[in-house]
Amino acid sequence: MDEIKYDVVVLGGGPGGYTAAFRAADLGLSVCLVEKNDRLGGVCLNVGCIPSKTLLHGAAVIEEAEEAADYGVKFEPPKVDIGKLLARKESVINQLTDGLDSLCRARKITRVVGNGAFVDSSTLQVKTADGEKSIQFSNAVIATGSSPFILPGIPDDPRIWNSTDALELKYIPKKMLVIGGGIIGLEMAQIYSALGSEITIVEMLSQIIPPADKDLIQPLFLKLKKKYRIFTRTRVTEIVAQEKGILASFEGTKAPEQDSFDAVLVAVGRRPNCSGLGFEKLGLELDERGFLAVNEKQETSVAGIYGIGDVVGEPMLAHKATHEGKVAVENIAGRDIAFDPMTIPSVAYTRPEVAWMGLTEKEAKQGNIKYSKGKFPWGASGRALSAGAVAGVTKTLFDKKTGRLIGAGICGLNGGN
Repeated sequence: MDEIKYDVVVLGGGPGGYTAAFRAADLGLSVCLVEKNDRLGGVCLNVGCIPSKTLLHGAAVIEEAEEAADYGVKFEPPKVDIGKLLARKESVINQLTDGLDSLCRARKITRVVGNGAFVDSSTLQVKTADGEKSIQFSNAVIATGSSPFILPGIPDDPRIWNSTDALELKYIPKKMLVIGGGIIGLEMAQIYSALGSEITIVEMLSQIIPPADKDLIQPLFLKLKKKYRIFTRTRVTEIVAQEKGILASFEGTKAPEQDSFDAVLVAVGRRPNCSGLGFEKLGLELDERGFLAVNEKQETSVAGIYGIGDVVGEPMLAHKATHEGKVAVENIAGRDIAFDPMTIPSVAYTRPEVAWMGLTEKEAKQGNIKYSKGKFPWGASGRALSAGAVAGVTKTLFDKKTGRLIGAGICGLNGGN
């Protein structure tokens, strides 16, 4: 059995993990990066943010071609080559993952491909294709990410997808049910709608994109409900796989009738990857929702062990994980750095896009924070009118006493930018 010793071992090669590894190497620390897959980048780069944005851009091109008629420009209905669209997606992924490999080599970071689990607070055991490796470390950064949440009672059927399955574009269903009206569900709905699917969305809470303020997402909701069937305060009570389709039953104040679908996307959130990693051997504490508990320095309950990214809690965002990775390593290097999530934005790459940062109005009210609010409808903007982008709003929140900006949001064309 091989034995290797490092200043820092990073478990997980997603955006948080590879950023932590890069920063540690830049600070002169010896680093081992352990990732179970051959390619770095985690969910975001391989089966999340990047492939979805590539497909969303393709969907936007299709929709823009249709909307051009409003400006007197007419196109024949677009012919979509699914093979070329998928090839484009893979090309983007490969280019970015190859770049990460180059950055690892340039920093002399040791990469180990395999499944790691802690033996104690200074040893990581990794099962690789060539056997087991015992990695000794002074500090560890846990960046194991998350996995799609699986609804109980859902049958195992190739027509029932999670977000990873949906990105494969195995076929374009005539009728598609999306369970969950969050960002992932809406982005996937947009892709498949542009490719010809009839979309039904059910969300158990009172609005789509529940973390955002209702008035911020309203322009998006009003636009989408003209294209999709959207049911809020609605839950799926039963899913039955039949030969001719997936039969779904619903309940709620305005729930739809039982219906059959050609594909069902389950997009009801993600759960942290905490099992099978030896956390119990270290005595690592989890919070009430099962996330790895950390403080503002990304420190866990065990000295020398840090946690970052999806595994430590929401919001599950790649750029949040990236920042947390830097914070963790800066503290390992002896610098006193704390994580402040206030300026980290959340973005839904829908049409129109929705983006917000800082406190939402809901959070300000829950925290008994006195605030003043500014809102501007894009329908009153000459620039938005000329671009056909009247579906939008800009919103700001200020501390009533200090006048300091405490939150902001945009729903509108390119709002994420």
